[in-house]
Amino acid sequence: MSLVVYLAAGIFGMSAVVLLRRPRTALRNPLTVSTCAAIVLGSLVFVCSAPLTLATVNRLTGIPNFGAPLTYGMLSAYSCSLLILLVHWKGGPPRRVRRMVLRTIAAYGPLIAAIVGLFALGDARTERLTDLDTYYANTPYLREMILLYLLGHSAATLTLCVLCVKWSREVTGLLRAGLRLILAGSLLDVVGFQLTKYTAVVARWSGHDLDVLSTKVAPPMASLGALLCSAGFVLPRLLPAVRAQVRSLRDYRRLGPLWARVRFGSTAPRPPGGWWLLPQERLQWREVSIHDALLGLAPYFDDRVRERALAAARRAGRTAHEARIAAEAAMLADAARRAAAREEPLAAPSGHRLHATEVSGTSGLVELAQALVRSSAEHPAREGTLRTSHG
Repeated sequence: MSLVVYLAAGIFGMSAVVLLRRPRTALRNPLTVSTCAAIVLGSLVFVCSAPLTLATVNRLTGIPNFGAPLTYGMLSAYSCSLLILLVHWKGGPPRRVRRMVLRTIAAYGPLIAAIVGLFALGDARTERLTDLDTYYANTPYLREMILLYLLGHSAATLTLCVLCVKWSREVTGLLRAGLRLILAGSLLDVVGFQLTKYTAVVARWSGHDLDVLSTKVAPPMASLGALLCSAGFVLPRLLPAVRAQVRSLRDYRRLGPLWARVRFGSTAPRPPGGWWLLPQERLQWREVSIHDALLGLAPYFDDRVRERALAAARRAGRTAHEARIAAEAAMLADAARRAAAREEPLAAPSGHRLHATEVSGTSGLVELAQALVRSSAEHPAREGTLRTSHG
């Protein structure tokens, strides 16, 4: 059982690692900090609740069942952090956000202190690693401690559900998807963890034994619910960045033919990183290097080559834009061939400005690269001559 709980904690905690991949930037964002704090506290709840951890804590402190108030206090802190996260997620005037955060802390701070105090007053001499909630359900002070931590967690989770339903009606896209995942995780926690715990404890009060609900059903349901909540919190923050990296990787690869043609003329310094550079950083470096190479090839641009290619493209039925890109690709290929052969620049080079240098981003360069690929496919014999000359 401990292994499963530790695995859930590890998966849960990885979300915080992903969000803190750039610590200096992330730590200046209250939303990122509160998200990571909630995820870390949730992971610690799992770690603390594992029977192996409970036994270790009890042994190190010399106090039987000391791991119980530690776990319950951690769970209450996690509940508090969820509400604080929602306050930051909702946003608003800084003063109002700060006031709501302080109110939440003011509510859960005394609750955690009460949990510890009730444990100190109660008699928990018999160590229970998996069924403490039901074993001590009728013990004075410990009974109140168990009920208090459950009520504190229920209050936070139900508030989370209400706010998720309310806000999901006001937002769209990834934020709505994230809120629905959080709602699903919270409902699973309410039904699978809290309701089973309440049922098992109340059964003990009435003289019945439904401990299996508390010991076998509740833990995996809590783990699954927490993972769903984690995905909901991280998804709106992480998925756009992942999509951007995927787009960058795609454009980086599509620029390969253009880079292969002009790289000999680039004087741009190589990036300081190595193979671990993110696709966006690789794409940025390739874009700068290609523009540098195009600048170096400008003295070889020949309007006659471009105009012949432009006329041929129009005769082939290309649109005006497609014809322009095809003509520029032909002019660039010719310039690269002569520059690689160390021929003299033209006395009167073209003053034509490439479309790729007129638009921001890499879209223009990608179009130029694809035009070079099409030109190579349409004129393989000429391309072979160019490659031989290049060598």
